[in-house]
Amino acid sequence: MSNPSETELIHMFKGIPFTTRSSLELLKSLDTFDAREDDVLLGSYPKSGTHWLAGVITKLYNTPITLTSPIEFGDVSKLEELNKLSSKRIIPTHLDYNMLPSNFKNKNCKMIYISRNPKDTAVSMYHYYKENPHLPTVDTWTAFFDLFLEGDVVCGSWFDHFLSWEEHKNDKNILFLFYEDMKKDLPKTVKEISVFLDIDISDDDIQDICKKSSFSEMKNDTEKENSDPSHTVCALTSNRKLIFRKGTVGDWKNHFTPKQNLKFEEIFNEKMKLSKMAKRLTYEF
Repeated sequence: MSNPSETELIHMFKGIPFTTRSSLELLKSLDTFDAREDDVLLGSYPKSGTHWLAGVITKLYNTPITLTSPIEFGDVSKLEELNKLSSKRIIPTHLDYNMLPSNFKNKNCKMIYISRNPKDTAVSMYHYYKENPHLPTVDTWTAFFDLFLEGDVVCGSWFDHFLSWEEHKNDKNILFLFYEDMKKDLPKTVKEISVFLDIDISDDDIQDICKKSSFSEMKNDTEKENSDPSHTVCALTSNRKLIFRKGTVGDWKNHFTPKQNLKFEEIFNEKMKLSKMAKRLTYEF
């Protein structure tokens, strides 16, 4: 059996590449989605720690909640499925801010956006592309590096995605998080999330959640899970073993050549020259 062609795996919507596992009918219908005031939206660019963040957040609640698959994942019946859920909904998405269903914004739903430094994101995404049959074949890191810089990857340009969310960094209903901060001081991040979500939680509970939410612990749990394989907080795969790879900070140094790093820095500095949040990105510990 031959590999699926790129046109069978990727299609464009509003100038952004999406996997065909996000149907055009669904993408066109997102603005009809009926958001609820208590919905919590988890926004991110792919490979930025969404699963890890979702795992932490679901442990904060002691009332019934449903962690859904991404709102843009599936066909148009997805919206009706979400409407049928009676419990509080935690909804992940890889959409940039401008593509979010307008109801999320109109109802001031709480949103948490997690970002990861783009060099490690690019490397993680490269390995993801190599191992994911639902994404086009990429033969070399060099080839993928160029595609990433051009924004010719699923979910489009990392730079545009980050900037679309940064425009709203001061909105009271949005919490901006960094993957590297979670790695460095998870209890501090968990506390920050609990305050933002108005969840009263003790320091002992925070320590317990952190213990259960370490990257290695969640990687093991994810790989052992036997629940519905179509239920994933990733819009790009249903193979849970592809979700967690290394999770380290600074792995980009094992892939970037000096020339690539220079090229990346030049493009980054140009595209992000007006960004204040970009100065908070961490590339190594």
